[in-house]
Amino acid sequence: MGDNSNGGSKMVYFLAGLGVGAIMALLFAPQSGEETREYLSRKADESREYVSGRGRELRRQAEELVEKAKDLVTQQKEQLSAALEAGKQAYQDTKSR
Repeated sequence: MGDNSNGGSKMVYFLAGLGVGAIMALLFAPQSGEETREYLSRKADESREYVSGRGRELRRQAEELVEKAKDLVTQQKEQLSAALEAGKQAYQDTKSR
């Protein structure tokens, strides 16, 4: 679980760095306004793609966790059912003696 929070903080640093880089580019760019806007547009698209890819990865991980939890619940349910049956059988055996 600590890995997920670490990934979140990396994303925050990435986005903050992207913002600082964009501001610095605006302040020190020897390019025309149109070239600067195109550059910023490309960088914004790149950041959206990164965030979108990270979102898909987090969703996949969440789906895997849900499946593991379902399997665990099913396994525990089967074990409980088997224990109840064993208890019933032991009770019947003791009662019939």
